[in-house]
Amino acid sequence: MTKSNLSFQEYVSKRFDNAIFNSLAAHVENARNNDFDRLRLRLRRIRRVGDVELYDTKVLRVDAYDLPGSKVGFDIRVEAHVKVCEGDHHYDNVEFPQQWFVLRCTGDLDKDLADFSVNGIDIYNSKDKYKRKLYDSLVPVIYRDECEQAAMDFLKRHYPKGLAQPGYIDPIEVAKSMGLTVVQRSITEDCSIFGQVYFRDCDAELYNDDTGEMETIHVPARTILVDPQTYFLYNLGKVNNTIIHECVHWDFHRKAFELDRLCNNDVSMIGCRVVGGVKGRDSHAVDIMERQANSLTPRIQMPMGAFKTRAIKWIREYRERTGKTDLIDIIQPVIDALAIDFHVSRLAAKIRMVDAGCEEAIGAFNWVDDHYVATHRFKKGSLKPNQTFTIGAEDLARQLVSNPKLKEIVSDGTYLYVDSHLVLAFGKYVCIDETGMTVLTDYARNHMDECCLAFDMTVEGCDDNEYYTVCYLNKDKDARVILNIAYTDGLQFSPPERQKKILEEQVYRYANLYKSFSTDYVDCLQKAYKDSGLSYKELAINIGMHPDVVSRIINGKNDPAVESLALICLGMKLPYKLSSHIFQYSPCELLYRNKDHIWIDVALQTMSGQSMASIKKFLNNHNVFII
Repeated sequence: MTKSNLSFQEYVSKRFDNAIFNSLAAHVENARNNDFDRLRLRLRRIRRVGDVELYDTKVLRVDAYDLPGSKVGFDIRVEAHVKVCEGDHHYDNVEFPQQWFVLRCTGDLDKDLADFSVNGIDIYNSKDKYKRKLYDSLVPVIYRDECEQAAMDFLKRHYPKGLAQPGYIDPIEVAKSMGLTVVQRSITEDCSIFGQVYFRDCDAELYNDDTGEMETIHVPARTILVDPQTYFLYNLGKVNNTIIHECVHWDFHRKAFELDRLCNNDVSMIGCRVVGGVKGRDSHAVDIMERQANSLTPRIQMPMGAFKTRAIKWIREYRERTGKTDLIDIIQPVIDALAIDFHVSRLAAKIRMVDAGCEEAIGAFNWVDDHYVATHRFKKGSLKPNQTFTIGAEDLARQLVSNPKLKEIVSDGTYLYVDSHLVLAFGKYVCIDETGMTVLTDYARNHMDECCLAFDMTVEGCDDNEYYTVCYLNKDKDARVILNIAYTDGLQFSPPERQKKILEEQVYRYANLYKSFSTDYVDCLQKAYKDSGLSYKELAINIGMHPDVVSRIINGKNDPAVESLALICLGMKLPYKLSSHIFQYSPCELLYRNKDHIWIDVALQTMSGQSMASIKKFLNNHNVFII
């Protein structure tokens, strides 16, 4: 595609300007001789119609629609001014009434529209409706709710057995049925292009693995190139996806390509990049084509009827295997089984599960901080289209430094950072597992909207900005997108009343303790220690220090290191507002130019109510070892 937006209207208007005028002029002449009234011209001064001729035309719009093969139908809406002379020789009146006409036209793109013909001319009617309508770029108009049917129609034409039996859609067979040949060879040195489909014979610049240089290779039309590195960088599912993706371009977008070729003879293929989009091309038409290919490909690979049949089978089987009835507990193995059945990636199977109405799949296989967070779900509609409850540690650290609103919310200890979520610090939502780690309760994992803060997301490194397929469902281990996550106002759901009271009591308790604090950090430590109800021995065992060391620090006999003071504050589960006050007046200082101190500060802000095992694991994951 060329870098400017394609316009069939502009092309038709320029190339067929004379043909449009001549056809309409002949129509006006015919009407003058046979049935002048059918022109519906408004005349004010003419008493008797004399000479009539077309005076001027202007193309207002071209509405294109799809026809079989390479043919295209299109209606040209024309604003015409007709010169009408007075027929009564006693008067010398001339009028130029205006009328809108529609020229019903067809042409064959394989013939470069050389067979352009006007098959009829009518007065414009705003109620005209078009089936199989095309955009001005000749990309088909496919609305979101039409995607399933479009995928079904594709399979009926090219792979009907895929609709009859649930399971693998063989992309090689699909391509073969379309007259396409799939060839595996390197395309670029950096593997930035997964696949290319060639619409015309051409000499292409392709990478040679043996020489390490680009070389010119003749590629015939109807060829799909797939880079074999895709197998190594990703998986078989991605290769299958790439082939079907290029088949979609051939089937749905060949006419847009032919239009581009008419405008630019150098165009010969469409090449799809690793991160989405079409290499070297930047236009609204290309964006639409890529969105359509991305949307239709999984629907073709996993037809909804067949997919639901297999999904129900696996859900039933895993419930029997595990003895667990809650879908959230078995959703991940179900997704994996479906990915194997249909030879697609885990991410593609997950997205298709959501398409099928299984919202539990949204919280499955979310890759954050080098691990998959626990599966979870939430009430439908509780998140806006660009929001998430999941936030990585580095994103959280940045937000705590740059976002005073979020820092204020977490400063009183109401929220804990558990498994990449900021969750209410209440027993119904967090607990200690058998390994001593702080984790979300089963109830919390099933009611994330009730207990977690929500964050806004934007996406980098991808042309498709649709949250559904890129942000929300693309937090996968192999995803090639960068998500920017920020807190704005994610308090959509306040805690239930019965929990609110307990939380308020906790907040008031710490608020009163804070009011009693002075500028003497030792005095503050002693008050906090007394409030905790712990003995020196209990606190020391919890944080991994000797009781005598803990006692000397709390009583001001030893000046603490940053790490020791942080451990004591965390061991007493002090909210950040209290621990930061103690640090402010202590002899040790948290330095934001010190990476270890940054992560210690994040732990103080978001993990004060967690187990020490969870806190130490969090810090160790960021190469901070405080004991």
